[in-house]
Amino acid sequence: MHKENRRTRLCDCNRTFTLDAASLAAGGATVSVHHALCRAELADLEADLQAGHEVAVGCTQEQPLFEALADGLGAGERLSCFNLREAAGWSAQSAQATPKILALVAAATALPEVEPVPGVQLAAGRSLLVIGEAGAALGWAERLRASFEVGVLITGRAGEAELPADDDYPVWSGSPQALAGHLGAFELEWAQDNPIDLERCVRCNACVRACPEGAIGPDLQVELARCRGHRACVEVCGEIGAIDFARRDTVRRERFDLVLDLGAEPLIRRVELPDGYAAPGRDPFDQALAVQRLGELVGEFEKPRYVAFEAGLCAHSRSRKTGCSNCIEACAAEAIRSAGDVVEVDPWLCKGCGSCSTVCPSGALSFQYPRATDLGREIKLLLAEYARAGGRDACLLFHSAAAGGAAIARLARRGRGLPARVIPVEVWSADAVGLDLMLAGLALGACQVAVLAAGSHDAAPLKAQAGHAQAILGGLGYAGEHLRIVEAMDADDWRTLETALWDWAPAASVARPAGFALMARKRETLDLALRHLIAEAPAASSPAGLPAAIALRRGAPFGEVRVSEACTLCMACTGACPAGALRAASDAYRLEFIERNCLQCGLCEVSCPEGAIELAPRLLLGEAARRARGLREAEVFHCVSCGAPMGAAPVIEAMVARLSGHSMFATAAERARLRMCADCRVVDLMKNENGAKAWDLSE
Repeated sequence: MHKENRRTRLCDCNRTFTLDAASLAAGGATVSVHHALCRAELADLEADLQAGHEVAVGCTQEQPLFEALADGLGAGERLSCFNLREAAGWSAQSAQATPKILALVAAATALPEVEPVPGVQLAAGRSLLVIGEAGAALGWAERLRASFEVGVLITGRAGEAELPADDDYPVWSGSPQALAGHLGAFELEWAQDNPIDLERCVRCNACVRACPEGAIGPDLQVELARCRGHRACVEVCGEIGAIDFARRDTVRRERFDLVLDLGAEPLIRRVELPDGYAAPGRDPFDQALAVQRLGELVGEFEKPRYVAFEAGLCAHSRSRKTGCSNCIEACAAEAIRSAGDVVEVDPWLCKGCGSCSTVCPSGALSFQYPRATDLGREIKLLLAEYARAGGRDACLLFHSAAAGGAAIARLARRGRGLPARVIPVEVWSADAVGLDLMLAGLALGACQVAVLAAGSHDAAPLKAQAGHAQAILGGLGYAGEHLRIVEAMDADDWRTLETALWDWAPAASVARPAGFALMARKRETLDLALRHLIAEAPAASSPAGLPAAIALRRGAPFGEVRVSEACTLCMACTGACPAGALRAASDAYRLEFIERNCLQCGLCEVSCPEGAIELAPRLLLGEAARRARGLREAEVFHCVSCGAPMGAAPVIEAMVARLSGHSMFATAAERARLRMCADCRVVDLMKNENGAKAWDLSE
């Protein structure tokens, strides 16, 4: 839609914060300022929508009202709402927040439409498995059998629970062995350790009456410790054949759409449980809430495919040697597993925390909800508009849409709100804010980047990324603290957020903001950001100048490979390196290294048969990082008989050392053949071998 057909309406929410119309107009914004847009001035919005305008409203408090109005007029697609009140207005520095307000207005109205992310389809019927002790499991099955296709696995005895008289749903008993899958596709594996097959049982209770020890209860579970082997129960069961003591421990499997796990200890133990699985424990109220949530998951659904995977960049494994497993270790949903030389992402289990993309050194895993390119456009516009309006010392605050947004809202309502220089940037998950976004934000003009960890499963990866970034910035001479991970984990901890932001003095920023766009590949964005930060580095103008390299902690995605004298130049490392950082020279027996390409994944280290490789994390500055340099070079070994080249001298000598103790090379003459080429070895063998020859045997 054309710019002249767009309208932006802002509201100061009954004059509770400052919206300076004159300053906004001077800043270039074409907006209308209201005091009660949701009440007395609602007709102005209605008129815009009736006239066919595309309208952006700076209020999310009354978004349901505005959307209902737009839908009633058939204009739902032409209305959008964005937050100004908690993000900028309700602040102790509201009067100084005009540059931030202009930046937020620009981001809400001037950015191009984002291409939708590919989706993942999920479908769940009403097949529900209830697992637990007999009393609780059968009780819930009776309540739910009218609404679900119930199946029950009894895992133990509890009181005098009795099986239902009607065989309306399957009941099994046994010990769960494994439960895997996702919404609509769970598979349970269990061992049937009860001699009575409850599926075949007609529940006549003849076995209960026949057992002389009373080892069979009304739930038809056999208490094996009391059973004395009379087998009277088997006899009375007769033709039904439901009791077979030899059948114990039979492994069985069934599939379900939903699972209600009532055990004291859940069968699936993860930070992020799969959709469709509920483990409320033994509290009846929690169980009721879990049942309600499961009922809402019946049907067909679509969720974003949060992560894109490029197998060619993966540094997980080579030739059964494991290098990088960062993503597997970081995934709270256990949605990532090894699949040979690469990893495999289960999009149905993935919950979109984004930790995998943060810790991935190569960018093989990239978060795409939002994509880095889209988020980069937003950051660039926010910082440019903020600076154009006279804003200084911009601080980007990345926060999750749900938990982070709630914490910011609570701070605005109960505390001092966000400082005027802090620009909030909403993302789906704060865990996905990695080194590339942190450094790119600083290169584009922010003096600081904060990540609000509310909603995070584990802030440790974020803190590690911030530590690497701060070490780089410190080495380049940028004074102050540039990165901060705010561990206010929920809305109730808003005071931690307030302290972290209001007590944070601005740090040194680049003199000239960069103009690059964030790239889809992580390493490309990092390269652009580092180039600019190095070019603008304060250390360059100091007497000491820029350092040759900046030391980093282990786990950083930059560094060098060190090779000891034990290296034989077998070149196993070059075949293992997924990034082309290690290579064999074409003109000599020389191992070469391009530091810019190194991921510090460790594949070369674990692949080296001599244990001659050591990783050293650091950031090498300048063009030296992009040039190949020799790590080790050896002379050519020549055949001791004819002088033909045989390979690198260390490789031949290592082979000789290993084979010298073999029985085939017991004598000096036999060992000498190891230093000969293939042709000379055969000739020498024919001349000096004392064994019988074919032509001698023919005489």
